[in-house]
Amino acid sequence: MEHLEIERKFLVRSDTYKQKATSQKRIVQGFLNTDPSRTVRVRISGDKGFLTVKGASNDSGTTRFEWEIEISLAEAANLIDLCEAGILEKVRFEVPVAGHMFEVDEFLGENKGLVLAEVELKHEDERFEKPDWLGQEVTGQIRYYNSQLSKKPYKEW
Repeated sequence: MEHLEIERKFLVRSDTYKQKATSQKRIVQGFLNTDPSRTVRVRISGDKGFLTVKGASNDSGTTRFEWEIEISLAEAANLIDLCEAGILEKVRFEVPVAGHMFEVDEFLGENKGLVLAEVELKHEDERFEKPDWLGQEVTGQIRYYNSQLSKKPYKEW
């Protein structure tokens, strides 16, 4: 599916989001290409595989082209073997807040200790409620992009 992805990204200041989470799943992902103008990601999320292409972000870092297709688990596993070094592992929690769904990622491995929340929006200036566990906004800060965390993990900062 192709669309413009509009999202904002935040650090998370406490784990109280877990009390309101409606789902939790383990994600393993790698990148076939980490060029910021066009990343190509392979993801295993639960028991499903996905191939995603993302374009460059706009100046504010909130909006970019995204195309994604579901692929078989076997295809995803084979493609992950071809990915650049730096496979990411994380646990994603879905947390509904006042009509929006926050995706909170607890990173594992080399990025352990980093917890990020993203909220997808319909337009860039859409208002949304900020729960008390939400910390500093890091939208557009490239080092927080998954493609960059795969190359320079959080533990090396």
